[in-house]
Amino acid sequence: MDFDIPKELTDYLGVLDDFIEREIRPLENENDNIRFFDHRREDARTDWDRGGLPNEEWEALLAEARRRADAAGHYRYPIPKEHGGQEGSNLGMAIIREHLAAKGLGLHNDLQNEHSIVANNVGVLLMLAYGTEEQKAEWVPLLLEGKRGFAFGITEPDHGSDATHMETTAVRDGDGWIIKGEKTWNTGIHTAAYDMILARTSGKAGDGDGITAFLVPTDAEGFTVDEFLWTFNMPTDHGHVTLDNVYVPHDAIFGGEGGGLQVVQHFFNENRIRQAASSLGAAQFCINESVAYARERAPFGKPLATNQAIQFPLVELNSQAEMLRALIHKTAWQMDTYGNFQVSDKVSMCNYIGNRLCCDAADRAMQVHGGWGYSRHKPFEHIYRHHRRYRITEGSEEIQMRRIAGYMFGFMKQRAPKGVRESR
Repeated sequence: MDFDIPKELTDYLGVLDDFIEREIRPLENENDNIRFFDHRREDARTDWDRGGLPNEEWEALLAEARRRADAAGHYRYPIPKEHGGQEGSNLGMAIIREHLAAKGLGLHNDLQNEHSIVANNVGVLLMLAYGTEEQKAEWVPLLLEGKRGFAFGITEPDHGSDATHMETTAVRDGDGWIIKGEKTWNTGIHTAAYDMILARTSGKAGDGDGITAFLVPTDAEGFTVDEFLWTFNMPTDHGHVTLDNVYVPHDAIFGGEGGGLQVVQHFFNENRIRQAASSLGAAQFCINESVAYARERAPFGKPLATNQAIQFPLVELNSQAEMLRALIHKTAWQMDTYGNFQVSDKVSMCNYIGNRLCCDAADRAMQVHGGWGYSRHKPFEHIYRHHRRYRITEGSEEIQMRRIAGYMFGFMKQRAPKGVRESR
């Protein structure tokens, strides 16, 4: 077995590094844009006068970085070539996401709002896989150009991980549907022109079938954003949404009637392996910074690095990072070779271990750096705040462990959910 990273990928990492130094770093330092990454001034990202929403200048800066990355051919890396992408593999995306995160926080990669010069492009990938021909013709160009997007209305106030018990309903009304219900943690809803609302259209609570996805205009009558939920890591773009008898035409259905959960599940594995890789990269950054500091800091006349109390915890974290890296690469390669749903248990392992590892590494970095580590002169507390949410979102670590147990004990099988087209 060859465990080396393919040469074309190592070469591409160098191309990305050159692009970052040539295009992104200067932009990051232009016109005091660095304030958004200076952890002492991090609240510059938040518009407190608008209820804690992202600062519009901050979001414009991210958009400009994405525009430059797109012009250079990097932003659409995982997208098919006919849409300007490179048809990047799962292995490629995992390696790139780790590499970018390991460079530390910056305009090149800041996962507080899923920003990266190499994008995940979930909306585009979902539209290509599940949109009707009419929807794809209308939506794909606008999604790729950043001129239109949709948020994800899945979670409800009383229903989190178990979407099959959602209370939002849609009933037929002539040539359309009437949707009624509530959604919460509706990320990105502050700027989205549409919200992908999952609603029960048939069946009973607990059924996996009978839930339909609708692309609902956010300016539709009866659609309101009631509040934005403040979090451990501000700013917030997580809205609580109410749909009070919102009417949508039949062609607002996305992914077929009754197939809403399949739309959501399709790219969960790809998202989770990439999220794990990002957490691994951030963890490695924390470890590397701690090692460097321990070699320089010399209390009581000798470097911290000579103390086993400093060495051993970092040794354990670095060993875990090496093992996780091997599993991520193997799992991503198997996804490319055998399909996304043939290694679902391994994806869940990578995800919950990676997210937990990052939090542990950030916490240890704070401890090694002492008062400086706890302060906002160092980025570790920011990394902890951000990656702590990944232990809850997109399937909490308990849900990931439950999935692994399902495969271990024979309650689940390694196959695509009903209605999901396997992709490789």
